[in-house]
Amino acid sequence: MTASLQRIAGLIVKELLAIWKDWRTRAVVIGPPIIQLIVFSYAASFDVDHVAMAVLNEDAGLQGRELVARFEGSGRFDRLRTLRSVAEIAPLVDAERVQMVLHVPQDFSARLKSGRPAPVQIILDGRQSNTALVILDYAREITLAFAREWRARAGLPGPPAAIVARAWFNPNLESRWFIVPGLTALLTLVVTIMLTALSVARERELGTFEQLLVTPLRPMEIMIGKTVPALIIGSFEGTLILIVALFWFAIPFTGSLAHFYLGLFVYLLAVSGIGLMLSSIARTQQQALLGAFLFVVPAVILSGFATPLANIPEILERLSLVNPMRHFLELVRGLYLQALPWPAVWPKLLAMAAIALVNLIVGAWAFRRRLG
Repeated sequence: MTASLQRIAGLIVKELLAIWKDWRTRAVVIGPPIIQLIVFSYAASFDVDHVAMAVLNEDAGLQGRELVARFEGSGRFDRLRTLRSVAEIAPLVDAERVQMVLHVPQDFSARLKSGRPAPVQIILDGRQSNTALVILDYAREITLAFAREWRARAGLPGPPAAIVARAWFNPNLESRWFIVPGLTALLTLVVTIMLTALSVARERELGTFEQLLVTPLRPMEIMIGKTVPALIIGSFEGTLILIVALFWFAIPFTGSLAHFYLGLFVYLLAVSGIGLMLSSIARTQQQALLGAFLFVVPAVILSGFATPLANIPEILERLSLVNPMRHFLELVRGLYLQALPWPAVWPKLLAMAAIALVNLIVGAWAFRRRLG
């Protein structure tokens, strides 16, 4: 081993020990990833279960009771109130006590028996528009299934056309299959950029940075020694999330592990370059944390982590092309659920590699300029 590699290895060991011994840095590494993994995996869900429902059934026939029973037995709806008049609906919805009201008119059974259309009314709380749309889809599915079975029992012809839906890659439409793989990109971003930005700021606060400058270490060796520990810990975080996704949440991983780790390494390099820029600016750990926060929030919003990029303005969608999290997010989700082949993998790797190259060059320049 050459003298340069020995110096870099010694600095890497020193950085890892410093991270472990400093309670603030240790808290950044351990606390947020665990908390976010738990919160996002269990709390951040696009699924809507246990919908608070009130029922106004004015129909005295069997068919009205059967329709209500289908809603209650679906596992999606919880019947909280049984109403006796239309006047009771508005106060419940206004006070947000129920999310949906099922109103079955008094001639519902009679209309079905005579072969006429038998409408039912669904009243939704539209203040949470996305939730209301999901509930409406559930209600529509239950009602259409009831109508098909009723027409079959009555010997009536079915509708002239019917939609048969099939969801590829996520057949059960579990939002957790979408969220948890994305946490690999989010949590490794947070940890890596924090560690890279805090490393130099911590040295400045402790007054040991000047001592580091008078050692035989060259500026490039210092930069490598400050960056490699963040890459190691970021890789560990990505592996941890992969294990939790596979063995705890039972999310399938259908792609190649080699492609996953290659993409993770290039992604961490791109993020480390941003951390180097922040470390060259921040003089205190508080400034480093603030700078990391100012980058992480827009990066997450412009990555497609929670909302589709197609929903944002075109200029912001183009801006997101320089966001490494966007490309890694598409890669990791594709490797989990779509078994992305190499022809679909390498363009994303190439985009992240280009971003990493620019970030590392600018970060190294800023870091060396700061040392000078």
